[in-house]
Amino acid sequence: MQHFFVDASQVSEETIWIEGSDVNHMKNVLRMRIGEEVTVSDGQGKEYLCQVRDFEEEQVQLKIVETKASDAELPSKIYLFQGLPKQEKMELIVQKCVELGIYAVVPVSMKRCVVKLDAKKGAKKVERWNTIAASAAKQSGRGIVPEVMSVKTYKEALEMAKDLDVVLVPYECAEGMDHTKKLIQSIKPGQSVGIFIGPEGGFDPDEIALACEMGGQVITLGKRILRTETAGLALLSVLMFQLEQVTY
Repeated sequence: MQHFFVDASQVSEETIWIEGSDVNHMKNVLRMRIGEEVTVSDGQGKEYLCQVRDFEEEQVQLKIVETKASDAELPSKIYLFQGLPKQEKMELIVQKCVELGIYAVVPVSMKRCVVKLDAKKGAKKVERWNTIAASAAKQSGRGIVPEVMSVKTYKEALEMAKDLDVVLVPYECAEGMDHTKKLIQSIKPGQSVGIFIGPEGGFDPDEIALACEMGGQVITLGKRILRTETAGLALLSVLMFQLEQVTY
């Protein structure tokens, strides 16, 4: 069943109006018909089962059949603070993190980042990454569209993370898998979690020291060195299984 997102302003008591590029997608790509069922999320935790009622030139009118709270979200808000990677790796990271349940992605400029983005280039990249996040949220049936925030400095990222309940910093020089396992198993549903991932060149030792001063927990992901586009996904997958609340 196809899944769409709308603003709360597009929802009334009995009707939802689909607007924008989704109209052409429904009409000419999916070739949907009157009476066909779709699911719709308002991005605020509500999910609607709907039937296509009418096609207009710039809108598609849906009849609300059933309303329920979305059960697609993890019980904890997880933030990925991702050191800017080279080439188009960030697109893959955003797409897969959204599928795995991330709440928000924060691109971070770190000391060993090869990529340097000025304000104009950074804004265009963030716009592109948010488009990818929206597409991945539709595909995976998310209840919200996770935000890819504007590029932050490392100090700005630490300032954002200081109010989170748990901050995890995978580091290739870290040891102690038992500590890592116990720490992850101690995270409870409802706690907010930050994950800091370094760029291709890894963290500078000074960055690790600053993270520890802020209360970050340095952990290991095993004996193998993971690529920057793999490390966050590996840890997020573990957290997803740890926090997922089974209702079926």
